[in-house]
Amino acid sequence: FSWLGTDDRRKKDPEVFQTVSEGLKKLYKTKLLPLEEHYKFHEFHSPALEDADFDNKPMVLLVGQYSTGKTSFIRYLLEQDFPGMRIGPEPTTDSFIAVMHGTTEGQIPGNALVVDPKKPFRKLNAFGNAFLNRFVCAQLPNPVLESISVIDTPGILSGEKQRISRGYDFAAVLEWFAERVDRIILLFDAHKLDISDEFSEVIKALKNHEDKIRVVLNKADQIETQQLMRVYGALMWSLGKIVNTPEVIRVYIGSFWSHPLLIPDNRKLFEAEEQDLFKDIQSLPRNAALRKLNDLIKRARLAKVHAYIISSMKKEMPSVFGKENKKKELINSLGEIYTRIEREHQISPGDFPNLKKMQEQLQAHDLNKFQPLKMKLLDTVDDMLAHDIAQLMVLVRQEETQRPNQVVKGGAFEGTMNGPFGHGYGEGAGEGIDEVEWVVARDKPMYDEIFYTLSPVNGKVTGANAKKEMVKSKLPNTVLGKIWKLADIDKDGMLDDEEFALANHLIKVKLEGHELPGELPSHLVPPSMRKVPE
Repeated sequence: FSWLGTDDRRKKDPEVFQTVSEGLKKLYKTKLLPLEEHYKFHEFHSPALEDADFDNKPMVLLVGQYSTGKTSFIRYLLEQDFPGMRIGPEPTTDSFIAVMHGTTEGQIPGNALVVDPKKPFRKLNAFGNAFLNRFVCAQLPNPVLESISVIDTPGILSGEKQRISRGYDFAAVLEWFAERVDRIILLFDAHKLDISDEFSEVIKALKNHEDKIRVVLNKADQIETQQLMRVYGALMWSLGKIVNTPEVIRVYIGSFWSHPLLIPDNRKLFEAEEQDLFKDIQSLPRNAALRKLNDLIKRARLAKVHAYIISSMKKEMPSVFGKENKKKELINSLGEIYTRIEREHQISPGDFPNLKKMQEQLQAHDLNKFQPLKMKLLDTVDDMLAHDIAQLMVLVRQEETQRPNQVVKGGAFEGTMNGPFGHGYGEGAGEGIDEVEWVVARDKPMYDEIFYTLSPVNGKVTGANAKKEMVKSKLPNTVLGKIWKLADIDKDGMLDDEEFALANHLIKVKLEGHELPGELPSHLVPPSMRKVPE
């Protein structure tokens, strides 16, 4: 009877996978997909996942009203035009353009794109010809696109008339993309802050993906500092009414195109914000496997809840008479069914699908054709979440350590990496990096006066005496301790006049709001100590 215990043994020994993407594919096909198909998950929520969804590069989705600089933003990142690109103040981009890497430059139309098994767009077929005629893939050889793909979307319109004439469900298409991309960037123009009905609908469709959303306030160089403060405040207020999260959404302020700044007053702010946004985008390849794992867990939780909802409705349906009336009654009391499932199975209310949307979808279905609860399918998914996912998490960490330098390279990401235009070059601890003279020497006479009041012995002050002076900066001990380690170059527990001047220079750097270096840069080493053999 050894076969009787195989199922229990299987639960104790999770699957063994070689790579994260292979593991995700296998888990989805063998454990989650049977549950989805049994309870018609794909008709209610989102189409089945394909191999390409697990293998594709990280994707960035750009969303915004017309003329907020979406296409210019892509052009700025790539530092090169892409096929099908049109930029102008009027609504120019009228298509979804997937900008991807390819050996030759060219365009693939939507209908051809959705039959390509290597591309993750096959399930877009469901949106019909009206959408596919407005969907293209622009391919070009570009170093940025070797690590990520970018999806440009049509500008969101403010008028009701244009919105109706799209011919496809714009919000539903964006929701489909939102499930599969790694980062969603909402672009706002500093002059056009109004959030139209369609934009509001789109942001609501991105619900449950708030962790992927970043906001960019573009064209911020066209307004004065005081106006920029007001515009930023107004944007946060508008977003607060639509994005229902307790945390403040991250907003990057800048001018993302390669033209000169119109009002250069906030140049430093724009540079720092751009650097932060670039770091965020550059980290996407490194976190891609984790994001796919996270999305699969999200999907599994929704599929479980969906199975409970469908099976409860089936259980309540009469077998012969009064089916239509019972169907209406069940759909109207769906909220109560949610509460009951929540209580019976200890499920968080956040895992349930949107009540109104679910009620609308149920109207079109024959509830008698639904399946009753099949615990074996649910147990398999629970087993996957409890054991297999934990094993994949270990594999994710291993893959990260084997490939530590997975960052987006090329294009605009290269421009600020090295040389004098790197972020923070020649500022803070980097001040005087190109100068022949020791930068600390400028203020050394002032530091020397303090040094000689601390009763130096043999040209050096003790740690206790130096501390009395250094604590006057009011910096915490942890920071002063780091400054001491950097300044005490010969590690004798005392400071000579040059080391003391260096310590004061580093205190000044910290007080001006700059970070301290991990190791002392060569240009800050006092001239008398530069010849000391290491």
